[in-house]
This record gives sequence, structure tokens and C-alpha cells, in this order.
Amino acid sequence: MPYPPPLRTPSGPRRRSLLASAAGAALLVGCSAEPDSGGSGVSSQTTRARARAARDSQGLLRRYDAVLAAHPGLGQRLRPLRAQVAAHVRAFTSGTTPTPTPAHSSASPSAVRAVPATAKDALAALAEAERALADSRAKDLLEVPGELARLLASVAAAGAAHAYLLTEGAK
Repeated sequence: MPYPPPLRTPSGPRRRSLLASAAGAALLVGCSAEPDSGGSGVSSQTTRARARAARDSQGLLRRYDAVLAAHPGLGQRLRPLRAQVAAHVRAFTSGTTPTPTPAHSSASPSAVRAVPATAKDALAALAEAERALADSRAKDLLEVPGELARLLASVAAAGAAHAYLLTEGAK
């Protein structure tokens, strides 16, 4: 007699596969942080795309800092994700003017006020920011060459995994 199917079929990727892909993406970020080495140097389009990606990651880093300042109880959950976002900033700024990313920079008062009042809503807002940035980077990678495209792809994958982890823990 065959066993009946499970009552609830999980939708989407399993947590273990997402964590493995996030770890792989983090490794790719480290491997892909080198600027393109072409005969003519880095194009202005690539330079602009890299600078925009760095600014976007810095903005996301400030959001993490604001949520951590407003909801310190989320620290254990958010610090590893924040550390990866800081690594993304460093990857996008390698070979350019370095951008300081302290372990826990102070968020501006206006950023803290913009943080939702409840921890659950703050996590949802961070997840949405991660998701939107991952989608934007997935589109941008089609417009840039080689190494930067690979870097954008791996950081977009990490952002999608972050969004999943931020929403999955709320369930």
C-alpha cells in the first residue's frame, strides 16, 4: 500500500539549498571582486555601474544599521546578513576609493525614524529592500561585461537569499 502524499508540499527552494547557494554566492563575491582586465581598461559604463552598485549596497547597509539601532533584539539574526552586505560594499569598491564600513556604524536619526515600529514589520521592510535590490542587480548584470556581471549575479543571489531568510524566520 503506497503512502499518501504529504499534506503540505513545500513551495520554493528548501532552506538548506538556499543557505548553500548563499554560501556559494559569498565565495563567488570574494573571487569576482577583481576589476575587468581588458586591453583598454575599465569602461566608463562599468565604472558607473560599479559605483551605483556600491551606493546601493551602502544604502542597504544603512538600513540594516537603522533596524539594528531601533530593534537591538534582532542583532543575532541580522548581524551575519549585515556583514555580508558590508562585504558587498567592499567588493564593489575594490580598486576604487575605499569606503569605510565599520562593524556597526551609527544610522542617521531620520533613518531610524523610518524603521517600522515592530520587529516583524522591520524585517519585512528589510526583506523587501533586499528583494528589490536583487531584482535591480539581476537586470543590471545584462548591461555590464564579464567580472562585474558575475559579481552582480552573485550579490543578487545573496540578496535573494537574504530576503528569503528575513521572511522565513517570521513564520
